[in-house]
Amino acid sequence: VQLQASGGGLVQAGGSLRLSCEASGRTSILYMMAWFRQAPGKEREFVAAITWSAGSTYYADSVKGRFTISRVIPNNTLYLQMNSLKPEDAGAHYCAASRYWSASSFSMEGHYTFWGQGTQVTVSS
Repeated sequence: VQLQASGGGLVQAGGSLRLSCEASGRTSILYMMAWFRQAPGKEREFVAAITWSAGSTYYADSVKGRFTISRVIPNNTLYLQMNSLKPEDAGAHYCAASRYWSASSFSMEGHYTFWGQGTQVTVSS
């Protein structure tokens, strides 16, 4: 499975961006997909996840109510709609995919086998 992320850019605080991640290859094996982000000098952190078939969603507390994760199955595309952006939301954003579900690990990097390249989000204050 290959993942291609796009949609990053520069936005003012309070603005919006929509990230996309197109999956290709053996996408039928995927159970869930997620977004992670990494600010300079910080560890990569979980943002949101979605089960591919059922569409169940999960969010980090820091983005609840502002971000929405979604997917369009026929297009094999994952989205992250980011509203009310804050400077602390900035960083490289990565999409990831997993063949499995685990309630205890879905927010951890190690749960995901497939990763896209990062797309940069910059939020000016």
